[in-house]
Amino acid sequence: MKRLILAAALAISTPALAQTVTDSPELYAGEKALYDAAQKEGIVVSVDTGPTWANWGAEFAYFKKRYPNIEISYNDIGSGATVVALDKARNRPQADTAYYFAASAYDAISKDVVAPFKPVNFDKLPAVFRDPDGKWFAVHSLTVAFIVNKKLVKDVPHGWADLLKPEYKGDVVYLDPRSTGIGQIIAFAANFGAGGDMKNLAPGFAYFEKLHKAGNVLRVEGATPYAKFVKGEVPIWVSYENDGLKAKYVDGMGDDVEVVIPSEASVAAPYGISLVKNDPNPNAGKLWLNFVMSDKGQGIFAQGYVRPSVPGVALPADVASKLPSAPQVRPLDVAAAAADKSEIDTGWAKAALGQ
Repeated sequence: MKRLILAAALAISTPALAQTVTDSPELYAGEKALYDAAQKEGIVVSVDTGPTWANWGAEFAYFKKRYPNIEISYNDIGSGATVVALDKARNRPQADTAYYFAASAYDAISKDVVAPFKPVNFDKLPAVFRDPDGKWFAVHSLTVAFIVNKKLVKDVPHGWADLLKPEYKGDVVYLDPRSTGIGQIIAFAANFGAGGDMKNLAPGFAYFEKLHKAGNVLRVEGATPYAKFVKGEVPIWVSYENDGLKAKYVDGMGDDVEVVIPSEASVAAPYGISLVKNDPNPNAGKLWLNFVMSDKGQGIFAQGYVRPSVPGVALPADVASKLPSAPQVRPLDVAAAAADKSEIDTGWAKAALGQ
């Protein structure tokens, strides 16, 4: 009888055991050997990966199940502060990995606080989504979209040209390109939609001039108006796609929200991650980076409504319809964008505000 009970118990526990790396197929060649080495360190310290942002909380939970002998420590301090912290601790690093908007990755490289490492799927990334030596690589991206409150807007706009129509007078809200990163990305997306490129920003400035002269801009915000949108105070919000999907599927707005990637063109803004130079737990750090860049880790990001950085990753069935294929989305060259910042600031202010 005891043998039967033991056999039943083992059968029940098998699915849980199968979640670990030692009892299931490898996600990539060499995963189990890397885990063995990481166990000697026992912890990975992941900087600026707040659990409520981009589905990092779910990444932590699955990582811990798969690698039960590795603890994970994290914080949420912001992209710029992350680079400052790495620089201050350069003589005795405490962190193993650093996550940030990709523009900050270039700052980290210039300060020589990150190390080269090419994780799984590295070679699949677009060239503008990675440092050639692996000192940073995009782990996911955020896509500019129209987030529409259908209670306030009768006909949903589907492209940048639509926003110029008289029916959208006083409906459009977006962030200031001079003071916010999202605002800068929106400026590039609108420029692409108007026929411009990274070397020709004039079409975008002409577009913003038309949009503002038409009276279709309700206001330009200095901080994200997410709460205002959820309260029903914003008809059309130009922002990141995941903001709209969160409002729709998480915060109760449901079918009152439609999320539209503009038909002409949009931009995918990369968020990157790096291995810290001289980090205290290098094997655990590499294990963590390989995991988030694996097909499994990329799929977990998609469940948080952010788009995986690795092209062609199969999306989980429950999110595939929420993140439809969008071939018009262009990966943003962050280095070129940084070089264009002053031109965006002055050109947008003149076009939109007459300054």
